[in-house]
Amino acid sequence: MNASTHQAHPLPAALIAALRQRFSDKFSTALVVREQHGRDESSFAAPPPAAVVFTESTQDVADAVKLAGEFSVPVIPFGVGTSLEGHVLAIQGGISVDVSRMNQVQAINAEDLTVTVQAGVTRKQLNEAVKSTGLFFPIDPGADATLGGMSATRASGTNAVRYGTMRENVLALEVVSASGEVIRTGTRAKKSSAGYDLTRLLVGSEGTLGVITEVTVKLYPLPEAISAAICSFPSIEAAVRTTIQIIQLGIPIARVELIDSNTVRMVNNHSKLQLKEEPLLLMEFHGSPASVKEQAELVQEIAAGFGGTAFEWATTPEERTRLWTARHNAYFAAIQSRPGCRAISTDTCVPISRLADCLLDSVIEADASGIPYFLVGHVGDGNFHFGYLIDPDKPEERELAEKLNHSLVTRALSLEGTCTGEHGVGLHKMDFLVSEAGEGAVEMMRTIKRALDPKNIMNPGKIFRL
Repeated sequence: MNASTHQAHPLPAALIAALRQRFSDKFSTALVVREQHGRDESSFAAPPPAAVVFTESTQDVADAVKLAGEFSVPVIPFGVGTSLEGHVLAIQGGISVDVSRMNQVQAINAEDLTVTVQAGVTRKQLNEAVKSTGLFFPIDPGADATLGGMSATRASGTNAVRYGTMRENVLALEVVSASGEVIRTGTRAKKSSAGYDLTRLLVGSEGTLGVITEVTVKLYPLPEAISAAICSFPSIEAAVRTTIQIIQLGIPIARVELIDSNTVRMVNNHSKLQLKEEPLLLMEFHGSPASVKEQAELVQEIAAGFGGTAFEWATTPEERTRLWTARHNAYFAAIQSRPGCRAISTDTCVPISRLADCLLDSVIEADASGIPYFLVGHVGDGNFHFGYLIDPDKPEERELAEKLNHSLVTRALSLEGTCTGEHGVGLHKMDFLVSEAGEGAVEMMRTIKRALDPKNIMNPGKIFRL
């Protein structure tokens, strides 16, 4: 997809006039604004949206969708643009609906361990808002994404091995449908058997069924004690085998992240660290002081059995932040290691018992290809990411990266895994979805899409082809 970023599908003049009248200075057709909303962290290039509406309320979203629907014009929800699979690209033209100004924390119900926020609230903003209650929101996809975007892509991240993904942590939603109607799904109750589970249908729908405007999520008590550790290993296999044993023994580790030696080197250069340039696990333990000590001792014993060395502990918030900031900056460290490159990112996830089979064969292929790459993984739940660093001006490099990705996904599916553990399908994985779910299941998804969005205006061209 290499269309010029200065071309866009034009909007009907009557729609432009109606949007200007309704939204005034919250509506823009300026090229610089449209281009900001015409890219994300993916490697795709596409024309920008024809216009941008900055919404400040659910009613704003509903009015924008109704006007777009009258003219059968696409609506593409936009949070902060951190998606990796082209979710926010206006590949069929239309209007970008930017919800970032909808950033109010609506209700903190500390006694029930829930919070309700507008869709534009980011995860860091949420945790800042609730920290005085002794609670926190654990879902951490790395980027400071919005709760609306995290819900739409069914995000997870580093804490998922203990706290689950957005699927397990979203209790209720407010959503604007394709007709402009405002609907609510779910309640603050922890369980319900009332009707179809529309919340789970919309979590992970990537904006193709509606625009999420409000989210109610679970909160968790801040752990009494937290300890982080890094441990280096002689090989990726040793690190992975350690992880598998930790999980299979039921040790309630909160985070366990794999970083390969390539990426350690990139992180050292970027974050000015002196980590041993070998495959490493970055781990975190939550609980009481006694339970954290016990977990850490058990893990250290397991790691030693696989050649794990150079344990470094971080118990103060500052030390832990230093380590986790380095992990979260791995993507940017890799990008800077090859100036001008873009990353083709993979996102497979397999059952934990098959992790070594999938990961090790994929490393051999990547090394043999000669293409620069980085490797990080939420290996505690079987999810890992290669980032193939390509020169966007060399089609042969993109072709090679896509071949590697295709081989990796095929391998993961053969091991009863998935093509995407957390990034979503977007543009990049539509063909893989058919391979994974089967044509019958994908056709059922199309049937739902046609029923709820008969004009196909909600983020069209994502997840599957109509």
